[in-house]
Amino acid sequence: QVQLVESGGGLVQPGGSLRLSCAASGSISGINGMGWYRQAPGKQRELAATITWGGSVNYAASVKGRFTISRDNAKKTVFLQMNSLKPEDTAVYYCNAVWYTRDFWGQGTQVTVSS
Repeated sequence: QVQLVESGGGLVQPGGSLRLSCAASGSISGINGMGWYRQAPGKQRELAATITWGGSVNYAASVKGRFTISRDNAKKTVFLQMNSLKPEDTAVYYCNAVWYTRDFWGQGTQVTVSS
């Protein structure tokens, strides 16, 4: 089993930056990748960015060039640096870990982009 704890959300003005962190604990040796998904009000949860422990990254087209995902393999921690934030980035951001073939999720952290 895996537990995920997210931090770093908040309120930011358009054009601003935020950095999300997600720390995994528990049976972390089984994790082979982590990522961030987001869910805006009234919309389905969607992928923002993922990264494998081998270093392969994947970004949604809407965030490519603005968001950067990175990880600390030893600590099984993943970060999402979000720059040039837009109001449409407003959502609850969820950390995800792929543990063998199972998905684990964090509790979510709110990101609000508004002037």
